[in-house]
Order: sequence, then C-alpha cells, then structure tokens
Amino acid sequence: MIARIARRAGRSPGGRWTLGIGDDAALLRGRAGEELVFSTDTLVEDVHFRFAREGPRVIGRRAIAVNLSDLAAMGAAPVGVLLGLCAPASMPVRVFDAMIAGVVFEAERFGCPLVGGNLSRANACSLAVTVIGRVETGRALRRTGLAVGDALFVTGVLGLAAMRRLAADRSKGPLRHVPEPRLEAGLRLARLRQTKACIDLSDGLASDLGQLLRASRVAAEIEAGTLPAAPGFTRACRGLGIDPLELQAAGGEDYELLFALAPGALADDSQALSRRLGVRVTRIGRVIGGRGIRGLPVRPGRHHF
Repeated sequence: MIARIARRAGRSPGGRWTLGIGDDAALLRGRAGEELVFSTDTLVEDVHFRFAREGPRVIGRRAIAVNLSDLAAMGAAPVGVLLGLCAPASMPVRVFDAMIAGVVFEAERFGCPLVGGNLSRANACSLAVTVIGRVETGRALRRTGLAVGDALFVTGVLGLAAMRRLAADRSKGPLRHVPEPRLEAGLRLARLRQTKACIDLSDGLASDLGQLLRASRVAAEIEAGTLPAAPGFTRACRGLGIDPLELQAAGGEDYELLFALAPGALADDSQALSRRLGVRVTRIGRVIGGRGIRGLPVRPGRHHF
C-alpha cells in the first residue's frame, strides 16, 4: 500500500523538500525570514463522511481541502502535507487507490506535495491530515486583535455546503461537494495592514465568529440581510423546510474566510476589496463593545484546539 502511494505521489517532491516518501521522516529546507505554519484535522468514516454518499476520490480531496483552509486563514502558503490513513483490511484496493488519487490531486492542485505519513489497520476508515505552510515572519493572520469599530467581512457565499449536505441526506443521493480553500485571498489579506483578525468558517458563522469575539473580548452586530447566498439558495432551503438564515449562521462547512478590517476607505468599499482579494467579499457587520452576537441565531459548535 505504501508503494502504491509513493507511485502516485512521487518519492521526490522537489522544491524545498530534500527528502519525501520512503524514510522515517521527510526533510524540509528552511528559509530565513519565514515562519512555518502547521495545522491538523481528522476525517472519520460515518462521522465526517460515508463512502456510499461521497465516493473515495471526493473524500480524499475534501480531506486536503479542509486542512488547506486553515492555512488560508493564517495567510500562509502551502508547502507540504502528511497523511495518517487508517482503514479496515477489507477495503477494496480500488477504493484505496481512488482515495489516494483524490488526496494527491487536491494537494498538487495547490502546490502542496504529499511527503509522508502512516498507514494502519482499523475497524473504520479515517484520514488524519497535517498541512505545513509558510508565512513571512510576523505576518501570520491571527484570531486576536479585534477592536470596536472594525468591519466584518466574509468571502464567497454562506450556507450552500450545508444545504447540499442536507439535500443529499434526504434524497439518499450522492454528495460531490469539495470546498475551495481561499489560499490566494488569505495570502493577500496577510499583506494588508488593515487586516485585524481572520478565521475559516468550518463550524458555521455564529460559532466561528464567536471564537474571534471571545479572543478579543468584544461583540459583533451582524446585518443578517447582507449574508451572501448562492442563486436559488433561499428557494432550495424553503423546499427542504429549513430556515435559510439558520443554515447560513450555523450550517457549517463553508470553509470561507471571516475577517475584520480596521475602519478606512477599503473597509467601506466591498467591490474594491473583492478585486484586491480576487474573490467575492461581503461586509456583514461590525465589531461593537460588550459580549456576544447581535442579529444571528447562535448555537454551540465544535472547536479546533
């Protein structure tokens, strides 16, 4: 199985990697003036995915994409990825190969080679992914630093991933959605002096915004009517009997960026900001004094540590 992975991913990743798959560990050559960024997450069968619903290639792609989203939220460029894969002995080789193909495809798409990892037998399949990134020293985006008067923004649209997931669950149909990590937008945000804080929306707007606010001991006022939605989203939600605002606020798995800018000309012009970041950006509210979130239904979610 390791040999199959090595043939797919390659043993010599090149670039700053001086050693990849094949030894006890990979070797990365460092650079002066940079900090390395690490993030890890695990996808577990029947908790985060089901083969019958998503298919192995989509599962492999998503395992990489959701981790790269964490690098985007830090304003970091991807460098490499490690994979800890557990699977039952009964897993067909074609399923294994398709899952690895998805991992390698998504990693290579963002210049983030698979450089090592571990395989283990288990009762259920899981993918533990560790991504490595780089950022100029002192320029990483953080969750702290909000101040009263800062403007709050999100990239892309909210609620679409959760709506697709619920629709697939109810119809018993396939789910082929793979989130798009906003790496380029994160890199550009890290270069803006006005950027105050950033987080990726994995658990839902209300939950992840709550983490930003608690880190700086402030509150937020959200204009619910400004939350960006995909065409046909409201109609689709009503067809499923779901409140669109609830799904946008707490549905989760958007993997968009939520960030704040200090007051100024750029914070007042979403179109100019969208052009600067290369992605649709919407102003959704502002930071205020106090605690909590005004204007959104809030429910607790899971958290990274």
